[in-house]
Order: sequence, then C-alpha cells, then structure tokens
Amino acid sequence: MAIVEELSILINEKHLIEPKYYYMGDEPYDERALFEQDITFIKVPAGKLRLYRSIRNLLDPIRTLLGVFIATWKMFLIYPDVVIGKGGYSSFPAMVAARILGIPVVIHESDSVPGRVNKFAGKFAKRIGVAYPSAAEYFKGKDVALVGVPIRRELVTPVHEGAYEQLKLDRNIPVILVMGGSQGAQIINDVVLDILPSMLAKYQVIHQVGVKNVEDIKTRLSVVLADSEYKDRYKMFGWLTSSAEAMAAGIAKLVVTRAGSTTLFEIACWGLPSIVIPIPKNISRDQHENAFNYARSGAGILLEESNLSAHILLSEVDRILENTELQLQMRTRALAFAKPDAARKMAETILDITLPHEK
Repeated sequence: MAIVEELSILINEKHLIEPKYYYMGDEPYDERALFEQDITFIKVPAGKLRLYRSIRNLLDPIRTLLGVFIATWKMFLIYPDVVIGKGGYSSFPAMVAARILGIPVVIHESDSVPGRVNKFAGKFAKRIGVAYPSAAEYFKGKDVALVGVPIRRELVTPVHEGAYEQLKLDRNIPVILVMGGSQGAQIINDVVLDILPSMLAKYQVIHQVGVKNVEDIKTRLSVVLADSEYKDRYKMFGWLTSSAEAMAAGIAKLVVTRAGSTTLFEIACWGLPSIVIPIPKNISRDQHENAFNYARSGAGILLEESNLSAHILLSEVDRILENTELQLQMRTRALAFAKPDAARKMAETILDITLPHEK
C-alpha cells in the first residue's frame, strides 16, 4: 500500500499517464485499502510450505501448482509492465508467472533474513530493496539497495493534536502503547493484565489486544480492574486503524511491541523508546533477528519471551520512563534507524524500470 501510494504521487508529479494497479494473491489482504488505492484484486490459489507435519503439506503443493497456471494465464491477459513482490507464500505463483512471461520483477525484503520466496525471486529480480544490511548478504551479485521498510504516509508522522481529547487521556500522565501484532499476542496480553493495576497507578495504557481477543480481555478486565480507581486510564482496542495508530503514537512515551519489521520501522519513524518482545526464535527466526538488529542499534530493549514475566516487564517500563537521559538516547537512535523515504525509493526504482520497458 505504501509503495502504491508513492507511485501514484510520483506519477502525478511527473505528469505521466494514470497507472492501473493489480494485487494478486490468495486473499484480498485488506479490501478497504485496496478499494481506497483503486487496486484490482486477482485471486490466485497458493499453498504454504510448512516445516511441521500436517495433512495440508500433501495438498498445498497441488494448490501451488494450480496457482502458477492460473497466475500465468491471468498475468498474460494483463501483461503488466512490472511485478512487485513482497515475499510470502501467496506471492510465489505471481513470481513464477512473471519469470515465465519475462516481465521485470522488483522485490522487497522486510526481514533480516529473507524468506524462501524472496530468495527464489531474487535470482531473477531486476532490483531488490532490503530493510536490513544482513538481508543483502543473501542476494550477492544482484542490484540491492538498503531502503528500509515502506511505511504509509499517514503512519510516518505521529499525530499530536487532539489525541488526548479523542482518547480521553490525561496530558500529565505518561502513556504506554502496547501492540501485539495484527492478531494480538496472548502472552503479552496476559502479562500486561497481570501488572495492569500497578501500571495504571503511574501510567496510562493504550492496548491493541487483537480482534479475536476483545471479548476475553473484557471479561478479565471486569475482575482485574474491579476495585481500581484508575480504570479510566486503560484504553483497549481490538485493532488500531492507521489514523488511530498515528494518534496513539503522538502521545505515547513508550511502546511495548512484537518485532514485525513494519512495526519496528514505524516506531523508529515516531522516534519512540520501545521494549521489543519477538516471537520465539524456534517459531519465527525473522522476528527474532529483526528484534536483535533493532535492539543492537540502541533504539529499543530486547526482551525474550522466555524471560518475559510481569515483574520483569514492569521493571523495564519503570527503568525507561524514570530515566529521561535513556529516553532521549533511545529516541535519537530510533530516528537514526528510521528510513521514512523507503516507499519513495521503491517507487522511483519501479518507475526507472517501467518507463524504459514501455518504450
């Protein structure tokens, strides 16, 4: 979405013919965002390659093969000037189709360690954008640029005006933003609820719990905060829209988060101190490496899930928010880590390929 947004702006600046965008995948990802950006969804089946035993491992190769045939046919009918890949199993049929049809490919890798699909597509991609220097090592001999992670414009800059009023929070009490990813993170939710009465005695909390967890959290809150005089300091959301996230970022003093690469680069753009709790390495090597690289820059504190407890999390929160010098240091390093022009760089690269291709 961020790349398409910048492409449209860049094309308008250059007074070029209005482009037509298509999104090819097994699911529409975000139907509202596709509609807002006038992107046509093309459904193509795709199967995952799981590293654990599952009956679906027998069926998904067939889905993938079928997806390649369908993607090749549908892409032939469109015959785009360029195909942009972000990795993930659902992009595989499109990458193969582009290869078969000889259509230029540009890929972007958000994680410290590239996924299987991007490693494959990197062998024939015209240009490769990466978020971390470590990822470039996997594409030796190719045209690779360190660009960061493309962030939508509305999320690059925090919204400061009206946030306290909209969220009904006190300007004089520090705000902590807790984000567990799009699905929420059960272990982070559990630990935050364990220390919530203690946290609310000093801080205000904006908590994204995951849409599927809302009812459970509501039930538990009725017990956890039953006798709390500070219950109004806690604001729960199943999911924060882009505008709500930018508003929360505008008043937060600290972020507690998972280690999705997009989220880390958003926080870096906001210049906020953070406590980063990645998914365990045996489940997601990507998140663990992302968190390690981010923490090594000094922009955030890495807290392993295996070491996560209510006492340790509260201790780390206090350590950061009670140390003005540490907060300033983390803010400075977060802003140094940020690359707010990543989407623009990717858009310029794509146009550089597309325009000669049209001629």
